[in-house]
Amino acid sequence: MSKLNRDILFLIFEELQDNPKFLFSCLMVNRVWCETVIPILWRNPWRYSIDYYNKNSLYFILTSYLSNDIKELFTKKKINIPGQSLAFDYLSFCRSINIEIIDVIISIGSLQRFFLQDEIYSFLMKKCPEIKCLNICGTYDILHLPEAKFRLESLCELTCHTLINPKYFYRLAHICQKIQRIIIINKNFKVNPGTTKLIEFQKNLKYFEWVDEFEVENDMYYWDMLEDPYTEIFNALKKHVNTLNHFQFDNSLDNYHDDGDYTFLQDVLLELHNIKVLKISSPPFSNDDFNKKLEMVAYRNLEFIEIDFIYIYQVNYIIKNSLFLRELRINHFCVEKDSFNYDSLNFIRTIYENCFLIEYLTIPMFPLLENYFIEFEILLKKCQNLRSLYFEKEHEKGKDLEYGDYLSNVLIKEAPTNLSKIGIPRGIRFSLETLEAFFEKWKGRQAISIHIVEYYIYQTDSYMKLVDKYKIEGVIKDINI
Repeated sequence: MSKLNRDILFLIFEELQDNPKFLFSCLMVNRVWCETVIPILWRNPWRYSIDYYNKNSLYFILTSYLSNDIKELFTKKKINIPGQSLAFDYLSFCRSINIEIIDVIISIGSLQRFFLQDEIYSFLMKKCPEIKCLNICGTYDILHLPEAKFRLESLCELTCHTLINPKYFYRLAHICQKIQRIIIINKNFKVNPGTTKLIEFQKNLKYFEWVDEFEVENDMYYWDMLEDPYTEIFNALKKHVNTLNHFQFDNSLDNYHDDGDYTFLQDVLLELHNIKVLKISSPPFSNDDFNKKLEMVAYRNLEFIEIDFIYIYQVNYIIKNSLFLRELRINHFCVEKDSFNYDSLNFIRTIYENCFLIEYLTIPMFPLLENYFIEFEILLKKCQNLRSLYFEKEHEKGKDLEYGDYLSNVLIKEAPTNLSKIGIPRGIRFSLETLEAFFEKWKGRQAISIHIVEYYIYQTDSYMKLVDKYKIEGVIKDINI
């Protein structure tokens, strides 16, 4: 592989640009590899998982671009400026500015970072041919630089938070109207009209991510403090439903407010008919009017769904036309007791009739009844791309071992050849004999990974010896909680 020409190497490294461990190791192979991978690493050097506080390399590279006069001036101010020369013109490859991380890097050499900011951001803006990615969550106002208008016109990706002055967003909206990817960190209890204007001005928005990160006390219901930071912005988002293919809403607080008004989220969800990736972290929606409208929407392009809480029948509405769905990740299926049997059976049918390309599936644990067995076996036969199968929700009490026997038998009999990951919910148990028979019959297939919620049940000596045996034989990849 070390003999491959630069063009082939570049194509390989491009495919692996999200694997920093591999890319960094390539720097040490030989000069050709190093020269090929440097432009890829430096396209967006701030994106990789690096401890910027403890690694000085980026600080040394940035400050090396300072003129000798500036270096001398800063040295007199007791600011540490290294005098090394560079092997590459790194910043000529750069297409990204992350103010949040660059501020941290600047602070490595001196606590007086404000002396350095103007100089470093000024030559960054001059050296980078065009800025494709921008994170403005730091302290520096980059828009006042003369080159900002010309360098930021082609901006494709923006990360920001809602405490930034609205006027900053107004200026940004007039410069940047080709942004395809917007990530907003919400720290504000009321709407920031600047973010609304920024969204309205975009002409080809494809990716939208909203993350709530309020600073509140653990025992405080933040919803009582809100002045609705959502509705205006999410209404502006509806303008982009024809181009938007990724929508993500993340309420990252420990406790949801079940009485909160999530109408803004329901309204935009009903409009996203072209969506490919849907990620929602919020309480379940139980509004009757919303359910009626959701049943009428067709999400034909959906490929990935990840939702924290949702009723089973709502999942059925969403996926009934999703022929390209590959991943369905549900953390908690909500249940209406009177309709659980019908909804869970309908869920299985909806999957195998519409989502036969599915690779990752979360399924509610169904009753031990013959008609469910038949439908589930049809699902396993039709969904041959299935790689990961996770069961969720408690089942009939007192039938723990019966469920274990059924699952082990049906998976041995009908599981697709690609299936290599299985998740077992609370309460389902496998006897030692059942587990041994399962592993013995699994031989010759891909090594299996099993996620068990109540793994402590299997931590006796007899179970542990059994697991160790089949790990050595390559039947089990891992078992975890």
